[in-house]
Amino acid sequence: MSDKRRAEIEAKRAKLAELRKARADRQRAETERRQAEPGPSSGARRDVDDLVNQLVGSRSGLDTGGDLTPSSSLPNTPPRPSTNLLHGLTLSPSGRVSRQSDVGSDKVSMGTTMVGMMEHVDRVLTPRFIPDLIDVEQELFELPQRERVIYNKEVQTTAIETETPQISENEIRQQIMRERELEAERIAQDKELEEESVQLEKEIEEEIRELTEEERSHILSAPEFLDFVEQSSKIVQRALNDGYDYIRDYTIGTEANGDDSEGKRVKRICAFYDERYGKNRSITDIDWSPKYPELSVASYNKNPAALNEPDGIVAVWNLHLLDRPEFVFHSQSDVLSVTFSPFHSNLVFGGTYSGQILLWDTRSKHLPVLKTPLSAAGHTHPVYAMQMVGTQNAHNLITSSTDGTVCSWLVDMLAQPQETLELIHAGHNKTGEVAITTLDFPDNETTTFWVGTEEGNVYQANRYDRAGAKAGLNQYDIYKGHAGPVMGLHFHPLVGPVDFSDLFLTASVDWTVKLWRAKSLAKPSTAAHAISPIYSFDEADDYVYDVKWHPAHPALFGTVDGSGRFDVWNLNTDTEVPIVSTNVGSGRAINKLQWDRKDGRRAALGGSDGKLYVYDIGDMALPRESEWTDLQKTVAGFIGGAQANGVVDGDATRIVAGR
Repeated sequence: MSDKRRAEIEAKRAKLAELRKARADRQRAETERRQAEPGPSSGARRDVDDLVNQLVGSRSGLDTGGDLTPSSSLPNTPPRPSTNLLHGLTLSPSGRVSRQSDVGSDKVSMGTTMVGMMEHVDRVLTPRFIPDLIDVEQELFELPQRERVIYNKEVQTTAIETETPQISENEIRQQIMRERELEAERIAQDKELEEESVQLEKEIEEEIRELTEEERSHILSAPEFLDFVEQSSKIVQRALNDGYDYIRDYTIGTEANGDDSEGKRVKRICAFYDERYGKNRSITDIDWSPKYPELSVASYNKNPAALNEPDGIVAVWNLHLLDRPEFVFHSQSDVLSVTFSPFHSNLVFGGTYSGQILLWDTRSKHLPVLKTPLSAAGHTHPVYAMQMVGTQNAHNLITSSTDGTVCSWLVDMLAQPQETLELIHAGHNKTGEVAITTLDFPDNETTTFWVGTEEGNVYQANRYDRAGAKAGLNQYDIYKGHAGPVMGLHFHPLVGPVDFSDLFLTASVDWTVKLWRAKSLAKPSTAAHAISPIYSFDEADDYVYDVKWHPAHPALFGTVDGSGRFDVWNLNTDTEVPIVSTNVGSGRAINKLQWDRKDGRRAALGGSDGKLYVYDIGDMALPRESEWTDLQKTVAGFIGGAQANGVVDGDATRIVAGR
């Protein structure tokens, strides 16, 4: 349910609660009004009680045989000589006195006489004369109500109306009509509130009702919903893949006994693989992001078993998101080379088997935002190598294909290359083209570059005419040494106090890795001149597919081969065997190697099984201060050994190590 619909439901619920509260307040006010209506006052109630008590008390006095009525209370009535005449009379329920004709009356008279004798001892007892009585009926008058004076503060301040205002019949009828109208209005309001409450409840039930299958499928297939799930699940998976130990106890000391091989081993961090994208595909190239050290990119070739999937795939992987790629880009042809733009962190360039150069943007969708046309103006053969050269404000993408064409592109204009250079060698028998398989520029160099070829030779070329050299291939200086295609070429990075940027390594399918020293550009040859490697590393037992100098340690480099081995060499430690050799994955070939740009602790390895492995070399990536001077001595030893063995320029002899 979207935020908008949830807000509507909450608003309706709040309105329903207000209506119910208003109805409850109205009912409470009606109850209080009824309770506050004037009733009989407490003073008037006491008057009534007193009157009843007086009446009941006078009747009880009659029953005790006392005088019927004081003579003073009946004006114009002569006093009776004796009250004994009423002895034997009783008060009837109707308020009249009647004679008791039973025997009990005599007993009463005798009792009275005895009482008198007890009170007056000096009286003479004589027989009492009992006259004949007759029935007499007499009306009893009630005493007037005694006025009770009630004190009230209003007596002193408010005048008392002695006359009750007369209310006419019309006013009474109008008052009754008004009361009926108010009652009808109140009932109508209650009914309206009840109807509105029922309607709101129905609307809320409608909002939270169970969706039908069609509505559910429509929501699940909406682009907004898919984007939301994609982004949210990435965030959750990044948090779940975080390898930090949240329950670590820092009060517990670690064991002092360290492993003897600590700092010498490489540790596998992860292996990126997604069945949906990597099945039946091989990784053809890899690169690390220049801005985000946790991001790496890998290019994949075609899956021959999936006809409906794109031929080429480029996946951006995140070290904090192991189960799936951060971004996936599509291509209509196998992607053979890939690189991040060092000046725009969102841009990824790829070279394809068809010769097209593609540009993807991580802010866009799967398809490329720019691509070169399939025409003779650009590449028409597979693009196996590309590199970005220049600065932030002036940079170009240099690409090369197996037909000997090198193109220079502007990042924002891929419609046609800015420059096109054809590398042709006149000494070739059938064709003058130089089939380029790899390319690299020395550090701080944007004009001169070196290329590795399918024939096994390495050539130096210029983008422009410069002093003593023309644009194009330098046909005279030929770096000969490999017996098979050159698969990798990398110049020494320009780091540290000593400049080794003229040293470069090459890897070949002839199972060897060779170390070369580039000839000075100031002294180009004017005749055919073969340049031999200064050292050869022949430890591999399979095709060596890639080689890379370490970005921070001057004497360290890594190689990968067809047997799935990842070798780390340290020229200051041993020049015959690698210091660490690791079998990667299932033993299938490792095609590419790339050190991370930050500190070189991690190495990304692209396998032919479609998996991208990331290894940590630990403390081996940290150079000592003496590493540069030690490497100077090592290189001097290589050159001195070559001269001692009679290896001079133009001689095909090589220095073989390890075999």
